[in-house]
Amino acid sequence: MDGDRQSWRQCSLVAAVFAVCMAGTTLPTPLYGLYQQKFGFSELMVTVVYAVYAFGVIGVLLLAGNASDAVGRRPVLLAGLGFSAASAVCFLCADGMTWLYAGRLLSGLSAGLFTGAATAYVMELAPPGGASRATFVATAANMGGLGCGPLLAGLLAQYASWPLYLPFAVHLALVAGAAVVVLLLSETVRERRPLSTVRPQRPGLPRQVRAVFGPAAIASFVGFALFGVFTSVSPAFLAQSLGVHNRAVSGLVVALAFFASIGGQLAVGRVGAGRSLPLGCAVLFAGLALLAGGLRWDLLALVVLSALVGGLGQGLTFRGALSAVADASPADQRAAVISTLFLVAYVGISVPVIGVGLLEGHLGLEAAGLVFIACMTVLVLAAAAYLLRRPARASGN
Repeated sequence: MDGDRQSWRQCSLVAAVFAVCMAGTTLPTPLYGLYQQKFGFSELMVTVVYAVYAFGVIGVLLLAGNASDAVGRRPVLLAGLGFSAASAVCFLCADGMTWLYAGRLLSGLSAGLFTGAATAYVMELAPPGGASRATFVATAANMGGLGCGPLLAGLLAQYASWPLYLPFAVHLALVAGAAVVVLLLSETVRERRPLSTVRPQRPGLPRQVRAVFGPAAIASFVGFALFGVFTSVSPAFLAQSLGVHNRAVSGLVVALAFFASIGGQLAVGRVGAGRSLPLGCAVLFAGLALLAGGLRWDLLALVVLSALVGGLGQGLTFRGALSAVADASPADQRAAVISTLFLVAYVGISVPVIGVGLLEGHLGLEAAGLVFIACMTVLVLAAAAYLLRRPARASGN
């Protein structure tokens, strides 16, 4: 019993470190309007700056997604925290667009190192029989951290001094504390190999994972695409179309989507991983419909509801996908397979964002958002149909 308690304590500590890292990746979200005023760039450039982060994640997942399987979880987490700290320094020093690009790229590198390694770390530290709970702890830490970033930055930017500096100074302090925690944790990789043995990996999967990976990847792509567009352009829509200039409110609306994702992940334990994937797609469809109504009729209530419902659907699909993939993965390749799933997800979080930014210059922000919703509706319905015909099979309970 004491051993189980100690295991869960270590799981919780890794989850807290995971949340700190991921909070840094969304910290600039409610601040982009201030950067636009300071540097004079367009909404397209906002989406490009946002997407640079995703390209950093994708690069790490391709080049070193399996690094923690070789060198250990702790060294990779420490490296990720180092990139996160460097990102915060870039934003503190920012006097032009180059600094913003560098900060977002470094933030992406930190998230790329963390996604597979921290998720596998939490699951490995769990006591026997705790795999499902550990999966929830890992994904909740991921989404909870993503939600805390805009909420913290929005509150500090609105109600404290130095709105473009204080959020990043606070995050630097949190990263320093997280590094101390990592140094105190136990390593779970027993047979470690030198870093020189890590090679760039093409997206590939062990044979036993392939049957569940397809539907899991489709669902993850849809959910992350919705989050990507919502996170990058919703503060601008709130300000331009709804007259909401309070940065704390903008940060809260974005945070609600991520916090609702945690609720969706928690529900997977009741409905099962296999059923959660098509159900999550249906809920994502409802979230898209609500967002379309909010854009079309300029209604804040519908935008808030779309954040809650869309986040719930994303949580259902995300934990269901992760459970299915993790259950099917060999232990010595789990982090690499999870990294491949995140690779698909981050393609979803980056490419549609840039598409919306390009359309915004020609159609306006609202019309660009509606075009995105139409495309995503087709995709989510196709994904749901596929999942109903070929459901993913995983315990997830």
